[in-house]
Amino acid sequence: MSAVAAPAAVMLPAPRRAVDDADAVAVLPELWVPEASQWLSSSAGRMALEGYSWMQAVHWVAGSGLYQPRRHRSSGLRSFNATTVFIAQLLAELNPCFPGIEYLMRRTRLSKRIVNYHLAALRETGLLAYISKGTRVRGARAEASEFARMIPVEFDVALGIRTVLRDEAAPAYTRAVTGIAEAGRELMAKLGRKASRKLRRPRPKAPSKALLAGARAGADGVAGTAVSAGSRCTPMGGGAVGSSTAGITSLPPESKLASGESKLATRRKSKAKAAGRGSSGRQKLNAIGRRYQLGRELTEQVEWLRGCSVPRIAWVAQNVADAGWTATEVLAWLHLRGTAEKVYRGSGLLAVLLANAENVLDSPAKRADAVAQWRGAQEAQRRHDIEKVRAGRERYEGDWHLPESCAVHSEMDSAVAQLRSASRAVVQDLVDDAEGAGVTSYEVDDQELADIRAAAQAGLETGDTTLINDTVHGCGLEEAVRVYGEDLIRRAHQLDRFRRSSLSTYSYGA
Repeated sequence: MSAVAAPAAVMLPAPRRAVDDADAVAVLPELWVPEASQWLSSSAGRMALEGYSWMQAVHWVAGSGLYQPRRHRSSGLRSFNATTVFIAQLLAELNPCFPGIEYLMRRTRLSKRIVNYHLAALRETGLLAYISKGTRVRGARAEASEFARMIPVEFDVALGIRTVLRDEAAPAYTRAVTGIAEAGRELMAKLGRKASRKLRRPRPKAPSKALLAGARAGADGVAGTAVSAGSRCTPMGGGAVGSSTAGITSLPPESKLASGESKLATRRKSKAKAAGRGSSGRQKLNAIGRRYQLGRELTEQVEWLRGCSVPRIAWVAQNVADAGWTATEVLAWLHLRGTAEKVYRGSGLLAVLLANAENVLDSPAKRADAVAQWRGAQEAQRRHDIEKVRAGRERYEGDWHLPESCAVHSEMDSAVAQLRSASRAVVQDLVDDAEGAGVTSYEVDDQELADIRAAAQAGLETGDTTLINDTVHGCGLEEAVRVYGEDLIRRAHQLDRFRRSSLSTYSYGA
C-alpha cells in the first residue's frame, strides 16, 4: 500500500449492526475484474461522467487495499501504488481517453512494460474498460486503445451510493447517482479533496547511505558495524576504535589531480564498465541481440525478405551471426550463391543459401574479399544500366536511326547508289551543254573559299551546322572536306551527335 493512498484505507466505514438501516455500508470482498469483463459492454461498473468523480474512485481503490494481484498472477504490480494514481491522473485529463503508450512513457519516464503493468492494474480494479483495443500489426501504423473511465460497483457499495437506470433500454453502465449514505459522506468529501490536488511524478526511491556503506563494506570483505552517537573516532574519546587511521592516510597522486573529470563522471564510467557498457553508455549486445540485429537488417535490405518475421530470420541466420558476420557480408555471400527468380518463402530460401556459409568464409579476410567482389559487381551492373538507359533514350528520342534489318540496309544502299549515279549524269550533261555553248566553268578563288569557311565557322560557334550538312548531302563528303576541311566537318558531326543525345539540352539562335 502506498503512502499517498494509506490515509484512505483507514477511512473505510465499519458496517452497522442494524439490519433495517438503509444507509448501512457493507464490508467488501477482494477487488478483481477478470480479463473477459474488462470491456465496456461486459463491465459491471458505471461510466464516470468527468475526471473529478473518477479520481475519487481511483483514490478510494488506492487506499482500500482490496486489490491483491499476486493471488491471481505472479507477474506485474504487487499493489496499487502512487505511480498508478499518477497515470490515472494523466488519463483523467484526456477526453476522449485515447492515450498512446509513447505518451505515457514520456510523461512518466517509465518503460513500456511498466506502463502496461499500471494500465492492467487500472483495468483489473474496474477503473478502466476497453472501448476498442489497439492494434500492433507489423508494417502498419500502431493504433492506441480507447478506454472508458469507469467507477467500480464496489465503490458504490462501500460508500452507500445509490444509482438508478433512467432509461430501461440503455446499457447498465449508464446508471446515474441519486444519493449517498450518511456514513459515506465524510469519506466522499476527503476523497474529493484528494481528487482536486494534482500529483507530481513519483521519484524512484534512492537507497539509504547506511545501506550503501554496508554494501561497500561487504564488497571490500570488511564487516560493516554501525557507530553509535556517543562513540568517537579518535583515541582521545576512548571509543570503540582501537587504532588511529592517521598512520595510513596518504595524499592522492598527482596523476589523479586536475584530470578534468569529476568524481561523478568517473563513477558513472566505472558503473557502465561494470554493467558491460561501452564508452557511449549503451549496453553491448549479447549473442541473442546480435542475431535479432542481423535479422532486422536483412529484412530491411534484402528485397525478398521484406515482410518476414524478424525472430524467424534471426533464428535462420544464427550461425553466421554467432560467427560475427555483418549484414553486408551476408549480402555478399548471397550474391556469390545467387537467388531464385521467384521466391515463395523467404526464410526457407535464406536457410538454404546460408547453409555451411560460416565454414566456407571462415575468416574476416575471405569475407572482405567477397564483399569487394560484390561491390565490384554492383558497380558494373550500375554502369551497364546507365549505358542501357542512355542507348534506349538515344534510340527512341533521336531524329533518325538506321534500321536493324539487313534486307532494308541493302535496299537503302542500292537506292542511294542509283541517286548518286543519276545526279552525276545530270551534272555531266550540264557540263557538256556548257562546253558546247562556249561557257567556261566557274572556278572558286581563295578569297571566296575563305569566306565560305568563315561562314561555316561562325555557324558552328552558334551551333548551326546547316551549311556544312547541306554541302555534304548535296556535293558529297569528299567535296565538303575539300571546301571546309576535316576539322570543321568533324566538329559539325560532334555537334549533331551531341544535339541528338537525350542526356543533354542544346539550342542555338538564328
